[in-house]
Amino acid sequence: MRLKNKYTLFLLTSFLVLRMNNTIVAQELQSPAILEYIQSYAPIAIDEMIRTGVPASIKIAQGILETNAGRGELVIRSNNHFGIKCKSSWTGEKVFHDDDAEGECFRKYETAVESYADHSNYLKTQPRYSFLFNYDKNDYSSWAWGLKKAGYATNPIYAQTLIKYVERYNLNQLNKFEVSPNQAELNTLYSLIKETTTSSSLAFIASKNEVEEKEEDQHSNEIQLEKKAVEKESYPGGIFKVNGLKVIHVKKSTSALALAKKYKLQVSSLLHWNDLPNNTTMLKADQLIFIQKKRKTGASQYHLIKENEDIRDISQKEGVQLSSLLKLNKLKPGMMPKSGEKISLKAQRKYVPQLIVKTPVHIVKKGESLYTISKKYNVSIDSIKDANAIRNDDLQVGQKLKILK
Repeated sequence: MRLKNKYTLFLLTSFLVLRMNNTIVAQELQSPAILEYIQSYAPIAIDEMIRTGVPASIKIAQGILETNAGRGELVIRSNNHFGIKCKSSWTGEKVFHDDDAEGECFRKYETAVESYADHSNYLKTQPRYSFLFNYDKNDYSSWAWGLKKAGYATNPIYAQTLIKYVERYNLNQLNKFEVSPNQAELNTLYSLIKETTTSSSLAFIASKNEVEEKEEDQHSNEIQLEKKAVEKESYPGGIFKVNGLKVIHVKKSTSALALAKKYKLQVSSLLHWNDLPNNTTMLKADQLIFIQKKRKTGASQYHLIKENEDIRDISQKEGVQLSSLLKLNKLKPGMMPKSGEKISLKAQRKYVPQLIVKTPVHIVKKGESLYTISKKYNVSIDSIKDANAIRNDDLQVGQKLKILK
């Protein structure tokens, strides 16, 4: 009997320790700061959804992201929960904060309620966001990607981050209210969000050891998936707007002539507006095609260059003339800044952004030697050997050599 009691005590103690450990880890995964932000501002987001139709789930996710769950310097100084800049129409108080550029002007509000209302009004009144209101309020994925495509933020993973917050914290629960909830309903809602988040956290903990063993591989895979998600562009069907301009997304092998006829345009105008060669008959890749002339400046201050993105890609994604982009950034045709560099969409840059340096490749011809090749490119023989891991002076006809200068 005593042995049985000891065994029972052992099991009970083990269970309590395991539960305590799981609770601690779950709480870390939940982020108390985010849960507190949701509880503080969900009632305002719900009221704004009822008033304007902006989903409360998306509004809260944006608030979490833009303010670092209420802890960011900008929101502390200005009650600005959505990073809305002054713009020419703003007549209220202002603060200056480093964002895409140094000392940018941001709107300042007396209360968070004013910030939430101004965010709703901003989305409702700006034409470039009008297509969002065609989506169901629970279709958070379309709303998230739509905000990114309309140019709300320059962050390349803005949409993915909003989606992550909505899913992790079950924020679509906020969208179920047709009238303002009472405190009891809100308390039930917060409990549901917390329990749902805890459950998903504990599911993660159940396989914690396996995850830790494969942590490096998973991290690498997540980065690759994130890059692919960023590179994968999705656009609405039919005509929508970028930078306030009418644009369509067109599939590869579409006829330029057919497009021009469909939208009652001259082929030459269509090609010119989209910086396509004059002899283009069929589009060589899926792409955005503007059916009116692009602007000389963009809606945002900067565009953050992604991998495999060239200047024309940026011109199309931002609705800015290619020639204007080159001029604003002190670039010449053929120059390409490195990924991660910022391309100015409005102001003239003082310096050329850091460029991709293309490494020349020399194909060895009959009779050539390391000496003659080094003289041709004005580099040392050792630099050619080092760049190509060559241990002796023997070369093969047709051999490719990287030339590093």
